[in-house]
Amino acid sequence: MSSDSAVEPTAHSWHTLEVQRVLDMLASSADQGLSADEVRTRIAQHGPNVLAEGRKRGPMRILLAQFTDVMVLVLIGAALVASFLGEPEDIVAIVAVVVLNAVLGFAQEYRAERAVSALKAMATPAARARRSAVDAIVPSEELVPGDIVLLEAGSIVPADLRLLTAHRLRVDEAMLTGESQPVEKTIDPIAKPDLALGDKRNMAYKGTTVVYGRGLGIVIATGMGTELGRIAALLRDEDETRTPLQKRLSRFGRNLAVAVLTLCAVILIAGLLRGEDPVRMFMTALSLAVAAIPEALPAVVTISLAFGARKMVRQHALIRRLPAVETLGSVTYICTDKTGTLTENRMRVETVQAGDLPTAPAPAGAAGGALALIFEAVALNNDATRGPDGELSGDPTETALYRAAASAGRDKSEVEGRLPRVAELPFSSERARMTTVHRDGDSFIAYSKGAPERVLASCIDRFTTGGTKALDRQAALADAERMALSGLRVLGVAMRRLTSLPSRLEDVESEQTFLGLVGLMDPPRREAPDAVALCQTAGIRVVMITGDHPGTARAIAGQLGIAAVEDAVITGAELTAMSDEDLDARVQHLRVYARVDAEDKLRIVKALHQRGEYVAMTGDGVNDAPALRRADIGIAMGMNGTDVAREASDMVLLDDNFATIVNAVREGRRIYDNIRRFVRYSLSTNSGEILTLFIAPFIGLPLPLLPIHILWMNLVTDGLPGLALAAEPPERNIMSRPPRRPAESIFADGLWQHASWVGLLMAGLALGMQAWAIHIGDAHWQSMTFTVLTLSSLSHVLAVRSERESLFQQGITTNRPLLGAILLTFGLQMATLYVPAFSRQFKTTPLTGFELLGCIGVASVVFVAVEAEKWLIRSGRLYGTRPRQ
Repeated sequence: MSSDSAVEPTAHSWHTLEVQRVLDMLASSADQGLSADEVRTRIAQHGPNVLAEGRKRGPMRILLAQFTDVMVLVLIGAALVASFLGEPEDIVAIVAVVVLNAVLGFAQEYRAERAVSALKAMATPAARARRSAVDAIVPSEELVPGDIVLLEAGSIVPADLRLLTAHRLRVDEAMLTGESQPVEKTIDPIAKPDLALGDKRNMAYKGTTVVYGRGLGIVIATGMGTELGRIAALLRDEDETRTPLQKRLSRFGRNLAVAVLTLCAVILIAGLLRGEDPVRMFMTALSLAVAAIPEALPAVVTISLAFGARKMVRQHALIRRLPAVETLGSVTYICTDKTGTLTENRMRVETVQAGDLPTAPAPAGAAGGALALIFEAVALNNDATRGPDGELSGDPTETALYRAAASAGRDKSEVEGRLPRVAELPFSSERARMTTVHRDGDSFIAYSKGAPERVLASCIDRFTTGGTKALDRQAALADAERMALSGLRVLGVAMRRLTSLPSRLEDVESEQTFLGLVGLMDPPRREAPDAVALCQTAGIRVVMITGDHPGTARAIAGQLGIAAVEDAVITGAELTAMSDEDLDARVQHLRVYARVDAEDKLRIVKALHQRGEYVAMTGDGVNDAPALRRADIGIAMGMNGTDVAREASDMVLLDDNFATIVNAVREGRRIYDNIRRFVRYSLSTNSGEILTLFIAPFIGLPLPLLPIHILWMNLVTDGLPGLALAAEPPERNIMSRPPRRPAESIFADGLWQHASWVGLLMAGLALGMQAWAIHIGDAHWQSMTFTVLTLSSLSHVLAVRSERESLFQQGITTNRPLLGAILLTFGLQMATLYVPAFSRQFKTTPLTGFELLGCIGVASVVFVAVEAEKWLIRSGRLYGTRPRQ
């Protein structure tokens, strides 16, 4: 065969062409295949059958990116300032924080770069190909357009194929289409050029799995030209979105840097105008610049996220990127697949309508009469098998029918011993039915099952409790339609008794007796309804996005409480017909999408982003990977999901349990609350220090603190208790409040007001103590001012553990790390006063008992004032808030 006559393989709708036309266009032969020389020529033309990795960030680039965040740049600047001041302790602390943040960020982001690599790894290592009339095992990367590939049960399709033969061939395409049922394949051309992947039944796609039968196909696309390659390109081209935390902290860092530099400049100028020593004022201003930047913030964020991630692993949620923990607290939408996520991914017989009996649940015990016949029929007309270990294998529908028949007293092995199979007409998509013939003594009995309309068309009567009666086809079809609208997959079952086998086996599918209908369903997970309800209580909207039939999607969504019966179900075809503007206008009101593909999922996520929503996307297949990458947080299945989905995700559900997402959301909200606690605490403390130094000259007081005092308070009082706030447990009813508004500032809900008045209060208390001590001639006035500010910070951190609840409601021991940090910090502060080596370094003097008690009493005012603020918040009298239940 010569490649000169072969055409570009991606240029045609191969499913519309006759088999021979495809062979001619690709210059190949079903019997001979390609020659070795032709294979080499086509590899040179089309390249290897592998997935390109796309643009890839190297380790050094990822590492350097960790130092580009505004807060990190501010910290590096602070380290330079500390080095100018000759303060090695501060340099070490800041550098340690920057390095810790960079290392952890690098580790997480490096793993995210492996998503496309996982797609590449899905390519099968070998394939059975026919070359020069010989069938042989060849490396899959050497396949070329025109190659003839042999398929059998268990094979992974190595390239995109146009099928040439199909003998009861069924392929599991769930990874590409989301369809939970294996697809029955055919070889006939399909006239419609524009079809969804799942409807191109004469095609087989790279990466899908053959679950039954055998077939022969010709390669029409390889590598990045395949449907799997197209998804790889989508995944490669989708940039990751920044998390809400990253956006808020970046904005916070920029604003804080400007404010700090402005204040320090004012203090420096004011001191110089008063005639203060220029060197001392310059050092004081630089010390304030270092102190005002909460360099512990990145460490608090990282430690909070790391502790949260470790806790979530114990709750069956594996976090791949640390910021994803906090992102969950901002999620307003969860877009979830149905099969295997909300459902068990295990077909089950739900209802049976036998003879003239009303539709009833599938019986769990022995069945008689009409029920006995219908269960005997589905036991015998069944290709599922039970292995030595007792496990069933085969098509999910047939294994479900096997189980139902066995539970009704009609085990396949037992009835097949009495009625052995002697002939069969296999299922095909054209016939939409399957018939088996069994010997019954000197006669035969044929059983058929399949699409109700096909089975009913061959029936002349109906079996009832009173014998056979006339068949009302319209009534039976109405029953089947009613069952289908409830989300069931409906099969019709019929039989015919024969004295001998006809010359044409197809004739057994005529003059049959209708036995009834069987309805099957992939049932919802038991935990799913409660999980959906909890999401809705937390203000999170749940949206089902599935490749399944619209009727099934509607029924499952109704059972789970995702959508009401009257809510619209949008199909992929309808979605394609919508403009982006129409989708943007409707997306917030849609709860169920059916028959969608990878591009549809991406459009939905992007439309929600256009409306300002934060989106979590769950998925398990390759087709979910681009949407998982695009979503604010991608959640993959750990048990049944693909490696591609897991690598593209931010979080993996180790138990594939939708309810685990609710626990993750709770943890995300707790972590963000703790980060806000630290920001509230550090800003209040730092503003207290700045205002103390800023106000003192204007009221005629000498500089109250030395630079080393400022750096000490920044290092010890901010650092130790601030880090311990990361261990704060969640507040009660944390899941009863709505998600944070996506555009919400980190200063929302009164945080900046709190930091402002508490900072003023701390400065007022410190300056008041300074003025009083100077007035009475106390030589310890600077040590007392230093101590009041330090203890005021500890007083504040006790009260700031909650924005609403009193410390007495929470309990003082519910955060033991914080209690330990407070006691340690208090001890270190006492060491600066009473340990000679420390006091010489800090230029302090020991306080008397009366002076120390006075400092403790003054500092306690902060605790009382913040508790009063929380009482006003709870009563709805402050910051425009409403009391919470």
